[in-house]
Amino acid sequence: MDYKNDIRYRKETLKKLLFIIQQNEEAIIKALYDDFKKPAFESVITETSFVITELKYTIKNLRSWAKPERVKSSLLNFPSSDYIYKEPYGKVLIIAPWNYPFHLALVPLISAVAAGNQVILKPSELTPHTSEIIAGIIKETFHVNHVEVIEGDAKIAESLLQKRWDYIFFTGSVAVGKIVAEAAAKNLTPVTLELGGKNPCIIDETANLKLAAKRIVWGKFVNAGQTCVAPDYLLVQADMKMHLIGFLKEEITKAYGSEPKKSPDYARIINTKNFLRLVEMIDENKVIFGGDNDANTNYLAPTLIEENSTDTLIMKDEIFGPLLPILTYQNENEIQQIISKYEKPLALYVFSENDDFISKVIQKFSFGGGCVNDTVIHLANQRLPFGGVGNSGIGAYHGKLSFDIFTHHKAVVKKGNWLDIPLRYAPYKDKLDAVKKFFEWF
Repeated sequence: MDYKNDIRYRKETLKKLLFIIQQNEEAIIKALYDDFKKPAFESVITETSFVITELKYTIKNLRSWAKPERVKSSLLNFPSSDYIYKEPYGKVLIIAPWNYPFHLALVPLISAVAAGNQVILKPSELTPHTSEIIAGIIKETFHVNHVEVIEGDAKIAESLLQKRWDYIFFTGSVAVGKIVAEAAAKNLTPVTLELGGKNPCIIDETANLKLAAKRIVWGKFVNAGQTCVAPDYLLVQADMKMHLIGFLKEEITKAYGSEPKKSPDYARIINTKNFLRLVEMIDENKVIFGGDNDANTNYLAPTLIEENSTDTLIMKDEIFGPLLPILTYQNENEIQQIISKYEKPLALYVFSENDDFISKVIQKFSFGGGCVNDTVIHLANQRLPFGGVGNSGIGAYHGKLSFDIFTHHKAVVKKGNWLDIPLRYAPYKDKLDAVKKFFEWF
């Protein structure tokens, strides 16, 4: 077993993983439902199919990604051949979250394995059924010295962080991300941190409001709003507010019926702690749609909230649930004032038919990634980087980028012996003018 150097072994192991996941897809879907009533359709499009697609893409391209890459040589080193060699970091720790517990555990794992690393995976204890099936799949696929799943609570994660790693990949909250970064810094361990933030969704007066409402409702309430790139709040041009609210109500009802609690297509909040946190954010005087909840089942309805301040509880931190505050703006300066109150978000969305306005928004604000006239779907393209900036994260992944983040790119110059220019060697007497002229020409 040479997972570090044997590309063929890596590919065959990933093929085995693909086969086992496909064989267990129904069991994975059931585990996700048992953990927080995740609908089968959402489990397929956001979890199993995403992982399967990433596996196939990685298997197809692994050999070309892993081979040494020849680059143009520098005239300074003439004669030489210059290369970038791809080398695994070594021992990698992956700490996965609960909101997409299969997807966000397996996708980084796939790339860490593809790059030739040894991996310890810590899935979330908040989704025990999914964690259990992940552990079974990994045990069936990999030798324990290659990839191992360690289950447990936050104390287990804390214990793992105290060990020395060659790379750490973490997905979760900003608060925990800072703890991970601090632990990694003790050994100068490189990290990828996929965090979150208050993702704005801007709707101007030229937007197709009906279509915008449909796409916003899907992006916000899929997975019961427990998505790091979900729109966190709406910024709608003031004259369009009531029209948009009408369409949003229509689309929520179309998607989940008049009683979303009975809908088979609507998930639940992950646990009581998060349920209570979300309920506390609700000001009943500002609810314009929804608001229903049931503590016995952690049910919280898709909820629209009329908001006119950034100082309220719901506007202070990332919501991470099915509550959608709606704020208004009169001009572009007001957009700037509101968005600039927060750290750089993981995602930003703009709905508009005005190309100049779209360009201004994209260029003015720093954010991890986003969409024009849609939400969330930028995750689906493996050729696009997915990651944050500033407080919303460090590093980006998906597709080849995932392989690259788990790979040390080693520079190697192969120098020819048939010519050895003496200019660089001491003694340097009478060489300075020649060197200056060389660099002016170079």
